[in-house]
Amino acid sequence: MIHSFTELRERAGAVRPQTVAVACAHDAHTLEAVLHAAQEGILNYLLIGHPEEILSIGRSLGHAIAPETIIPAATDEEAAAIAVSIVREGRAGFLQKGLMQTATILKAVVNKQTGIGLGRPMSHVALLELPGYPKLLGVTDGGMIPNPDLEGKKAIAHNAVAMFHDLGYERPLVSAVCAAENVSPKIIETVDAAALKQAALEGAFGPCYVEGPISLDLALSRESAQIKGYESPVTGETDILLVPGMAAGNMMVKSLVLFAGARMVGVVTGAKCPIALNSRSASFEEKYHSLLVCALMSSSREENAE
Repeated sequence: MIHSFTELRERAGAVRPQTVAVACAHDAHTLEAVLHAAQEGILNYLLIGHPEEILSIGRSLGHAIAPETIIPAATDEEAAAIAVSIVREGRAGFLQKGLMQTATILKAVVNKQTGIGLGRPMSHVALLELPGYPKLLGVTDGGMIPNPDLEGKKAIAHNAVAMFHDLGYERPLVSAVCAAENVSPKIIETVDAAALKQAALEGAFGPCYVEGPISLDLALSRESAQIKGYESPVTGETDILLVPGMAAGNMMVKSLVLFAGARMVGVVTGAKCPIALNSRSASFEEKYHSLLVCALMSSSREENAE
């Protein structure tokens, strides 16, 4: 398991540097994060976008960017297409979204002729460092699939478990959280949660343990589980919270960041490479830690392919 972003940084710094393709790299926070990680020896980079702006921002940050690492692109769409093609060609191990709309880069990713999709839905994982919780906590999906049915939730579970395998977890613990821990035909997410648990027992997601339905307090607090007499290996040890819908995940993550002091990383998984995907207004710190996660995932995939 990974306990903190500090430990994440140590692990990312101990593996072979990966190359990131940055789409629309003419953005100060994005470039600051990329250049900082490169200076630490964690990654190499190819910067797609407006060359003069990229060089100017680099100078303002105190970095002399080599011109050969910059690939010109006149539009956001062109930048996205070039970044994806670089991954397809094996010249980069993962993508970073810069100053562009999320939909633009995802459209290039899922293009059936030139994209890097795997033929199943992609999903978003928010990885949180949360005061009071002993390790990093994944929340999925709060950003990609609005109202997933059972098959959608299976794809979300598969993507999240695969991500945690890439991060070095042998058997991630997943909680399919609902408003209660009992199956009720009137509450569809409890029915789906039970089905996800059964699918996991049958090996649908690889090595992992899925519990569900389970309420949030039981998933995150062993004391609460003991009081209620609820026994499961996930109580107080959950690695991944699988939420019933995008709205629930989005509000949960934003509440934890705004009111509980959580720090967040945003990654899209389910494509041929991880994608560091943050809001255009995200801080340097959030983008930096997202790069670390993707670099570690990319390194793991490279090792497994050898």
